[in-house]
Amino acid sequence: MRSISLCMIVKNEEEVLTGCLESVQELVNEIIIVDTGSTDRTKEIAANYTSQIFDFEWIDDFSAARNYSFSKATGEYIMWLDADDILLPKDQEAFRTLWRDLTDEVDVVSMYYHTSLDSAGRPLYLYRRNRVVKRSKNFRWQGAVHEYLEFGGNIVDSDIAVTHRKGDKTFTISDRNLRIYESYVASGRELTPRDKFYYANELKDHGKFERAKSYYMEFLQSEKGWVEDNIRACQYLADCCKAEGDMEAYRAHLFRSFQYDRPRPEFCCLIGDLLTEDRNYHAAAYWYEQALDYEGKELPGFSVPAYTTWYPYLQLTLCYSRIGSLDQAKSAHEKAVSYNPDHPSVRHNTAFFEKLSL
Repeated sequence: MRSISLCMIVKNEEEVLTGCLESVQELVNEIIIVDTGSTDRTKEIAANYTSQIFDFEWIDDFSAARNYSFSKATGEYIMWLDADDILLPKDQEAFRTLWRDLTDEVDVVSMYYHTSLDSAGRPLYLYRRNRVVKRSKNFRWQGAVHEYLEFGGNIVDSDIAVTHRKGDKTFTISDRNLRIYESYVASGRELTPRDKFYYANELKDHGKFERAKSYYMEFLQSEKGWVEDNIRACQYLADCCKAEGDMEAYRAHLFRSFQYDRPRPEFCCLIGDLLTEDRNYHAAAYWYEQALDYEGKELPGFSVPAYTTWYPYLQLTLCYSRIGSLDQAKSAHEKAVSYNPDHPSVRHNTAFFEKLSL
């Protein structure tokens, strides 16, 4: 049977590493751990699962570290994870099934990435990442920060999900990536369009909205971005403008996203929200209905499931009730209940319709 190597780069991951390795140790043939400078018990924990632990001097380059980890693999295929990723039991079983049925013609396997879950274990934000690659293809990581894996060939899109799990410590936004980009700028290094997009993201996350907007605009004006990054740049530009109180620009950037692809659900809902605030309920309902055109479909790129399920139905309940279409409002509410019965606003509407029927 074909073999698979798990390759990871880690640093100070003592809180989460055990959970990660416990979830995959029975699915892989070898585990490669590349440590980039841990000062906690990370390597001690890793030693409970593998003897293949390597040190890599950190040089502000994630791709260099990941490519080094790949170079240590001996399996026919390579899988990669971060230390705060796990495979839940259902996904472990799905992986076993996929691995049993996988043919040698497959070069790449993509999996969903659930970056956060709600209290019921449903994904709040998800997208696909290429998690397993054939080692003989020598696919390489590119980019010092927010690295990506070059790939090609025969790709299988699986239903398996990798779930992102943080430890118990309080979440803080790291300035590590921002410092790396700032050093590029200070040294006069030319930023690629992709660098400008991710640099802008770091600036936005640190509240530096004016500079972030400047780099988002440079990125979009280059016309060299991946379409999904173009769309996200419009969203993040809008977020910056909203944070600064410029609602006219906020609205403009939401609509700007439409030049890159058909209206995405998130933008439709956000536009619907603006119209709801203006009490333009007929127009708002139109946009929420447009969001539902993606209901039950896999979106390209990045996805917030709420915007194709319970949220537009919740808002349609409000819009229809305000324009006097109670039958439509009740129907929309029933759909919202089917997706998220315990949301406080959905429960509020349930009580409203129960009282109405008395």
